[in-house]
This record gives sequence, C-alpha cells and structure tokens, in this order.
Amino acid sequence: MPMRLLVPYLRLTRKPLTATVRRARQRLAADKHPAPPPRRLRGRYGVQERTVNGFTCWSVFPRTPRPSPAPVVMYLHGGAYTSPITGWHWRFIARLAAAGYRVEVPLYGLAPKFNHRDATPFLTAVYRKILSECPPGAVAFMGDSSGGGLALAFAQQLAGLSLPPPGRLVLLSPWVDLAMQNPELAEVEARDPWLSRTGLRVSAEAWAAGDPLNDPRVSPLNGSFSGLPATELFSGTSDLPYPDILRLEKAMLAGGCRVNLHIAEGGVHVYPLLPVPEGRAARNRILAVLGRARRTCLRSESPDEEHR
Repeated sequence: MPMRLLVPYLRLTRKPLTATVRRARQRLAADKHPAPPPRRLRGRYGVQERTVNGFTCWSVFPRTPRPSPAPVVMYLHGGAYTSPITGWHWRFIARLAAAGYRVEVPLYGLAPKFNHRDATPFLTAVYRKILSECPPGAVAFMGDSSGGGLALAFAQQLAGLSLPPPGRLVLLSPWVDLAMQNPELAEVEARDPWLSRTGLRVSAEAWAAGDPLNDPRVSPLNGSFSGLPATELFSGTSDLPYPDILRLEKAMLAGGCRVNLHIAEGGVHVYPLLPVPEGRAARNRILAVLGRARRTCLRSESPDEEHR
C-alpha cells in the first residue's frame, strides 16, 4: 500500500486519540492489556517469557542455533508511554528474529501506574542478563517512538551504572523531547496524520511523574551524547518528532557520536513498522546495518583477530 493511501486512514483512526485532552486522559486511564506474541510467531520462532523485577520480558529467537556471539536486539516498543505493545510491534520483531537475531522485549511499566524512574532498574536487570551471555558489541538497542526515546535515555545512563554501551542504537521516530516546545513542530504537526501535541502532553506529564519535562531521563535530547555507539535515526517529513530528530542528529554529532539519518519524504510516524514501500525499504536498511555490525563483532571476537 502506498504511503499516501494510508494517510487518510491514520487521520481518521489515529489522530483523534491525541487530539484532545479528554481522549488522552481516557487512553491514560484505560486498562493496559499488552498483545502477546501472535500464534504464528510462536509457531515459527522460539519464544520464552520471564519475569524481571516484577515486569514481563519476552525473548524471541531463531529455532536454528546461530554462531557465537549470538546477536541480540533489545527492543522497546512505542505507545506514548501509556499504550502496550501491539501486533505491529510483534510483526517487526518477527522480522528481526527471521534475520537471525535474538530479540529481548522488556515490557516496561506504563503510565500512570509507572513512570521513567521504574524503567531504569528494570532495563538494567535485563541488560545485565544479556551481557552475561554475549559481548556488548553484539547488542543493539532499538525502539520506536516513546520506546526509541527510552532506548536513548537508558543508553545515556549506562556510564553512571558502570555498564558498557551496546554496539548500536537504532531509533525509529524517537520521542526525545517531551516538552515539545520547538516552534518548528507546529508546521509538521499540521501535516502529521497521527499525532497531536495536545494529547501527548498528558502522556508526557504522566511519564515524568513530577520531574521536569526537560530532565534528560525523560527527554534524552537534553542528555549527554559522549560515549554513545553508532546510531541509526529514522523519521519522515510528516512525523511530528521530525524537527526534534534533526536537533538530535546535530547534538549527537557535536558530542562525537557517529550518526546516520534516514528521512522518508512524506513518511509518517514509525513508518518502518508499516506495510508501505517506504517501510519495507527502511526494514531492509535496518537489517543491513545490523548485519554489518554483527560481522564486525564476530571478527573482533575471533581468536585470529585477537592475536594479530
């Protein structure tokens, strides 16, 4: 389906969810029922569920064993910190597993019951377990929308936790500034068929839970970019966070981080997850990037490399 044909559907079904404070508060108060891994995914891949610090973490992996070190993607789903993981996320995760990756899917606590302060110890425990099984260079942090913002915020906190950074960051339409005061957002918001700041502010305040919205743990655009791994940024020109993602690219480059920015003209929010040609191209690019990182890691871990 061409992107232009998807836009009217999104404007009709998605835009109203964040268009008013009332709808946003209804969404915030709704019961949180995360979609479990679909039956088809369970039939094709290995799937394991475990509890970590009181939260659920799923592992999805190829049934055929892969060479060591096993590449791992820690995937954090989007949903404005208030909505649970969906079938769209699982379909994307299945594509990663099909390419040979083990995908760790931590279902962090959602607002208003939980907030950003609850996410850090949970993700720390998940990441420590990953590091006990493979080197950090074989790990990628990935996330879409709010999950992309959380992946970046957590990566910024690793040095303070005495943990090494992963080998790669892949951020899909990351929500990196929850204050959303950039004047350039207004123009993009008018053409974004999905998101509105009015309702997103409700979610932002709930996730911040009394902390300032410019706190780097909430809005990683204000954090430090020193020591972060190579990063892939994906956004579209009809994606509300687009102007802030451009700011993020500049800040990361100024902080010494290697960044590749991928922009889809007319692309909507989290388009790499959607069944459109632009999404398919983005998914192929993501797999190519992860493949190069995996080969580099395998070479660095081989005995021949170590003794040269």
